[in-house]
Amino acid sequence: MTVRTTPLEQEAVPTRSLPLWKRYPLYGYLAIALNLTTWYLDWGRVDPFYRYSFFPLWFSFIIALDALNKARTGTSLMTNATAKFAQMFALSALFWWLFEAFNIPIQNWHYIYDHNYSDAERIFIQTLDFTTVLPVVMEMAAFWTSFKALRPRLPAYEIGPRVSAPVAARLMLLGGACVVLPFLFPDKAFPLIWLSVIFVLDPLNSLMGRKSALAHLRARDWRFFVALPLAGITCGFFWEMWNYFSLPKWYYTVPYVGFAKVFEMPILGYTGYLPFALELFALYQFLLVLLNQKRDALPF
Repeated sequence: MTVRTTPLEQEAVPTRSLPLWKRYPLYGYLAIALNLTTWYLDWGRVDPFYRYSFFPLWFSFIIALDALNKARTGTSLMTNATAKFAQMFALSALFWWLFEAFNIPIQNWHYIYDHNYSDAERIFIQTLDFTTVLPVVMEMAAFWTSFKALRPRLPAYEIGPRVSAPVAARLMLLGGACVVLPFLFPDKAFPLIWLSVIFVLDPLNSLMGRKSALAHLRARDWRFFVALPLAGITCGFFWEMWNYFSLPKWYYTVPYVGFAKVFEMPILGYTGYLPFALELFALYQFLLVLLNQKRDALPF
């Protein structure tokens, strides 16, 4: 019997004997150079570059992360599944516009601009910036799951145990409530938006035979529920850190927890990043169903 393994399940890389910096691809070093240059232009308010720095800053970070995964595991999303990697950017913009819609009733985050952008220009720039959200979280998840202690027990190519239709229906009903309640009671129910997508789409993904967080839960694969939230909060740190001295930028008005800020984000607000990666995972799987694509190219 042949046992299938994914690249991240293989401990050895052909060049494992070399130090990491020698295994690190050239494109990663170029990405780091772009990232540091853009960071300087952004925080240094070098006109006009700082106004448009978000996308190159995060795009270069994504490529640098991909190169790190390549050096650690011998494979990467960009080089091994280029079309899927590019597709993530397009889907990502749709994802974050969904969260912008969720923010309409709760008004937890706001944007500050130093320039009068036309509506068309603002929407174009925001959409371009939003394309980086899904790829960076998935690359970060690939990084964390490359460590043996965090590698999910359920292999990436397995769907795992599926939930029954009645259980899925109850969870989706709960998810629907998590969508509706913030619109009815924005000051009290605002945290539910960070659970809504999981409860609505993850059971649906399971029913349709897609990978799901529920499959990992039923398989008692707790590593998945450590690695993905860790990816979310790691990206959250960089989002908030790079945002702090940027312009345009965002700031928060979160009821009850607006104290003890780390950068612009209240410290308790960082808990929202923990389920965020799971939401992105569920959204990604669901859209692949709609696109009739069976493979996601993720190594977890």
